[in-house]
Amino acid sequence: MRIEDYPAQEPLSALGRAYDEKARAAATGIAGVEEAYGDDPYQRLSIHRAPRPSGDVLVFFHGGGWTNGYKEWMEFMAPALTARGVTFVSAGYRLAPQHLFPVCVDDAARAVAWLHGHIGAHGGEPGRVFVGGHSAGGHLAALLAVARAWRADRHLPADAVRGCLPVSGVYRFDAQSGLSMRPRFLGPAGPRDASHDASPLLVLDRAVAPPFLITWGSRDFPHLVAQAGQMADALRTAGVPVDTHVLEGCDHFEASLACGDPASGWPARAAAWMQAVGTTPSPTTTPGGPR
Repeated sequence: MRIEDYPAQEPLSALGRAYDEKARAAATGIAGVEEAYGDDPYQRLSIHRAPRPSGDVLVFFHGGGWTNGYKEWMEFMAPALTARGVTFVSAGYRLAPQHLFPVCVDDAARAVAWLHGHIGAHGGEPGRVFVGGHSAGGHLAALLAVARAWRADRHLPADAVRGCLPVSGVYRFDAQSGLSMRPRFLGPAGPRDASHDASPLLVLDRAVAPPFLITWGSRDFPHLVAQAGQMADALRTAGVPVDTHVLEGCDHFEASLACGDPASGWPARAAAWMQAVGTTPSPTTTPGGPR
């Protein structure tokens, strides 16, 4: 789908416009097979099959503050990952302010459920589906990875997500988040405030949380660097395997672009990490039950 054909979004900031231009340029000439997991134009997937599939699948959610972004932004990541055997899927989801939490999370869950039923036709293995994302997309990936109910609701196994690869993600929205303002996708604050339920760090379920590879830029937003460390600590405390990767010299937006650049080291690290995790028996399905 062409970006020009989407419904209008919120105006981008100056930094957002610069990123939009770079992401579009980096994705020029790269196109996957488009599939729909819902009726809305944002409920689409762009699937990039590896020439020699390893079985690993990475479904990646774009950033944009939950109010902006397109699955087409992330297509620049595909060549460096498919060359390493990873089936790469860029996923869209409905945006605020028209759609508030938990709509974006429900869409992300629907995307993963669709892949479990269909990715075999594209060279991937349903039992080796990984989730990742940049910024707001990293938040969605992390929340899917650590939350339980959406799997049962869609008749998926506890290990429906084999691993999580958030980049410059957001992991909490409470008073300790360091955020300067309340994200609009949470809706208004009130007695049934969404800040807790939307925070991966606060709803972490050790019985279903898979291994994590948490990445951020060395010049990223300070509150996101702090949150990445807090999330890694929380996972370790819960007994969940976690690795970290710092993209040296990268700010928040450069960290995203580095994920498609072999010279950054991230594509090779991510592919090797997924291969190792994907071929290790999941603790949620081994004899003796969940962690």
